[in-house]
Amino acid sequence: MPYVMPSHPAPPGAPPPRTGRGGRWSHGVRRLAAVVALVTGAALAGPGTAGAAPAEPMADGARTAAALERVTAFGANPGNLNMYVHRPPALPSNTPVVVALHGCTQSAQVYSDNSGLDTFADRHGFLVVYAETTTANNANKCFNWFQPGDTRRGQGEAASIRQMVAHAATAYGTDVDQVHVTGLSAGGAMTSVMLAAYPEVFAAGAVVAGIPYGCGVDVVSAFGCMSPGTDRTPAAWAQAVRDAHPGFTGPWPRVAIWHGDNDPTVVPRNADELRDQWTAVHGLGQSPDRTSTVGPNSTRRSEYLSAGGGSVVEVNRVPGIAHGTPVDPGTGGEQCGATGTQHFIDSICSSHWITRFFGLDGSTAPEPPVDPPTEPTACWTADNYEHVRAGRATTTGGHVYAKGSGLHLGLYNTFVTHTLKESPAGHYVLADGTCP
Repeated sequence: MPYVMPSHPAPPGAPPPRTGRGGRWSHGVRRLAAVVALVTGAALAGPGTAGAAPAEPMADGARTAAALERVTAFGANPGNLNMYVHRPPALPSNTPVVVALHGCTQSAQVYSDNSGLDTFADRHGFLVVYAETTTANNANKCFNWFQPGDTRRGQGEAASIRQMVAHAATAYGTDVDQVHVTGLSAGGAMTSVMLAAYPEVFAAGAVVAGIPYGCGVDVVSAFGCMSPGTDRTPAAWAQAVRDAHPGFTGPWPRVAIWHGDNDPTVVPRNADELRDQWTAVHGLGQSPDRTSTVGPNSTRRSEYLSAGGGSVVEVNRVPGIAHGTPVDPGTGGEQCGATGTQHFIDSICSSHWITRFFGLDGSTAPEPPVDPPTEPTACWTADNYEHVRAGRATTTGGHVYAKGSGLHLGLYNTFVTHTLKESPAGHYVLADGTCP
């Protein structure tokens, strides 16, 4: 991904960098990226090592950070990645595993310290495998989710992560039928890669502020995927997934999508495109079968159900946050994480809900209540300027996007007019000619 990988927008007027041989950055681009990272405050602490202090300070009430265990020999490593694990003190046999992929400028230790995943690994007894990239791969330590040499089955970073899963099965006795993957930003985009390239390996995945598989194939297209986003039909998105592993017929992984409503870096329309991709892969429509609100901030959840009634795709739209992993520091049962570094936002403990979506919390609690259709549908017809002024839409890069759904409405001016429908509250969709 470009040197701003999605953790940081490009500085005004900065030209996109160019790739070098083998999909790696040239020396000159690496130096430029390092300078940009430093002047924008993007440089974070490096990876943790055994016996090291926490990479970042912890918020009050958060769990005590513990150094990860580094695995130095896990097999074939064509992507030149590092492997770390968080192993609960009493790890049961045949345990599930969650692969965690950090965001740009971060490290495995930073993600471990702040995301809250280790809290639930200790509580429910599963192994967390943290894959980590380095500046040798990408100047801003982003997973190369847009480089074909790193995103195809059997190649590069994707193959290294697959090998970590295989090593976990032999070294720690993990259950090969209970493997899951999640990640933030570039790690979220790489989560999409792993679900598409190795659908037989992963039972489920959770993409946090990420991008659909097959969106970017080079630096220029990667910028466009991040913002304003790329609009394709559900069928086209689904075909990209099927092409990643030709001949595979399922079962396909279940997918949870998490995205902040106010994310200016990886714009919210990516949540819609991810939904389109994975509902189409599962042969489902794009209208939710069930909606609800969860967490202390009323995160809006839309669920897409299989014929048997199980949730196979869900979209969680987190109100009021920008680009990052939603966390909720504290010691309550639904709290987790820390906000001691960038891109971990005090909001809702997404790791709690992701753990539940993966089926790792042993919960037999009923599904969240379905929101009753008590509010009448509200519609507004106005120009794009007025929609933004009234709070029904947001503007990024001269373009306008409906708040909540992230649908592209066109240029930010008074000449483009649309009708927006609000349902549920705070969630606007395009309704030209269809709103009652």
